[in-house]
Amino acid sequence: MKYLIIIICAFLFFTSCETKTEDTVDSYQTCYEISNQTETPTYEETIAFYIKLAKDFPEINIQTIGVTDSGFPLHIVTFNTNGDFNFENVREENTVILINNGIHPGESDGIDATMLLYRDLALKKLDHPKQTILVTIPIYNVGGALQRNSTTRANQNGPLEYGFRGNAQNYDLNRDFIKMDTKNAQTFSKIFHLVKPDIFIDNHVSNGADYQYTLTHLFTQHNKLGGEMGKYLHTEFMPNVEESLRKKKWDITPYVNVFNKPPEMGFDQFMDHPRYSTGYTTLWNTLGLMVETHMLKPYNERVEGTYQLMQSVISVTEKNHDKIKSVRKSSLEKNLELSKYYFNWQVDTTQNTTLNFKGFEAEIVDSEVTGLTRLRYNKNRPFTKKTVYYNYFFPKDTIKVPSAYIIKKGWHKVMDKLKANNIQFSEIEEDTTMTVGAYKIIDFETRKSPYEGHYLHSNTKVKKSQGRVAFRAGDFLIPTDQPGIRYILETLEPQAADSFFNWNFFDTVLQQKEGFSPYVFEDVALQMLQKDSTLRNMFTTKKKLDKEFAENWYAQLDWLYQRSEHKEESYMNYPVYRIEK
Repeated sequence: MKYLIIIICAFLFFTSCETKTEDTVDSYQTCYEISNQTETPTYEETIAFYIKLAKDFPEINIQTIGVTDSGFPLHIVTFNTNGDFNFENVREENTVILINNGIHPGESDGIDATMLLYRDLALKKLDHPKQTILVTIPIYNVGGALQRNSTTRANQNGPLEYGFRGNAQNYDLNRDFIKMDTKNAQTFSKIFHLVKPDIFIDNHVSNGADYQYTLTHLFTQHNKLGGEMGKYLHTEFMPNVEESLRKKKWDITPYVNVFNKPPEMGFDQFMDHPRYSTGYTTLWNTLGLMVETHMLKPYNERVEGTYQLMQSVISVTEKNHDKIKSVRKSSLEKNLELSKYYFNWQVDTTQNTTLNFKGFEAEIVDSEVTGLTRLRYNKNRPFTKKTVYYNYFFPKDTIKVPSAYIIKKGWHKVMDKLKANNIQFSEIEEDTTMTVGAYKIIDFETRKSPYEGHYLHSNTKVKKSQGRVAFRAGDFLIPTDQPGIRYILETLEPQAADSFFNWNFFDTVLQQKEGFSPYVFEDVALQMLQKDSTLRNMFTTKKKLDKEFAENWYAQLDWLYQRSEHKEESYMNYPVYRIEK
């Protein structure tokens, strides 16, 4: 039966109607519909469907842009009522929505919902948006989509077969937007900076608890987005989308950020750091939204909910076109004037929102598997309860924004990522010495197990200094007065959660390259102590106060070595420099 469905799908994709007046929904049915809402199409079937729409309808265009780790390309499909697909022409007067699907191909709801949305717009089952242009990436994780199976989504209720979460290199692409280890992420940056969307939607499926909702939303955190955009997102855009869905009898709640505990106990908003899609798009003041349907709900309900949510976003965007464009333009302009930047956001427990949360009674019962207790939700006992939702955050760290950064020309991997994100820079023309701000890494924590191909650092602490540093012709000068200012700050300030330092791109400075032979350095150390009374007093005091140090001869010699003229300049010194305003 499955192979019959694929044959029927292929036939419908490539069979055109005689005239536009004969176009019907039946002529453009998707595999989801043909299979009685139980199947999701393959990568090849999905692209074939959009090629057919683009061939038959002038409002739709499909482009191939870049490659993925799988060897297959990424595509964007654009819907514009006016048939103009030059983004330089259309973005000034129109609001652009970018929809990403299949970042986790097992979460296929958005793949099917977006195919239905484009088809229904093409056939004018839905009103054409007049000032809104839609762009979709049909399937972002192509490699994962090619690894079809029916088992890896252990808790998910349909479809019958789906893709795998990891991509062709087994990366989770929704952790790769800053570090860009994959060709997928590199191509996404091309798409994002080509399209320059005002609004970004990333369609997902998840489950951390059981509750009545099919739909949950994860808007980018409004305090982190900040300024006019953050206020608009929190007080107007998000409530308007929620209200639009309510009018259509679709309940929605914020993403339930819990694991194995009842949500009515209260939960925090998920913090979308720049490694995630909406955290990345926020760096350019794009309104970001992750759709998270509930994996235990029937597949057809999840697809329909995603469809309805995207429709609501389009409707709200159409009605608020002028406001969205003006607020975003104003926010981007104000970014250029930033004097301080806030990051490393923490939950503010002094503020919260009360939700009328629709859940199921949680019960703690004996497990027939382990013999211990387990959590179980009783679907025969639904409730609506006042639930505390912590959706306000405050920044743990603040820095002064420099006028520019300098990176020496040896750091190619970092510069490649800046170039891919349209960051403007120039090269120093001749060897020179200048006064700059510098950081010394004084502490950090590192994961003990690998995470997305890295041993991620966190809680990085630095000591700041000012001094004269020699630079060579060809070193890179990166001004902060540019549209990518937030991307620059989030990646080049080592304390930031998703900085290039924390993602290990500067780890070589954490290793000492030169050293000492103890039997030789003993004599040098003695001379140092004899010549420098301040050093001698510090050394003696440390031995008195630190018993472990006092009993470790090598630690004592190393302590003196680190304060000698022999200590190498690069060790623990962060090789990105600040030109202060």
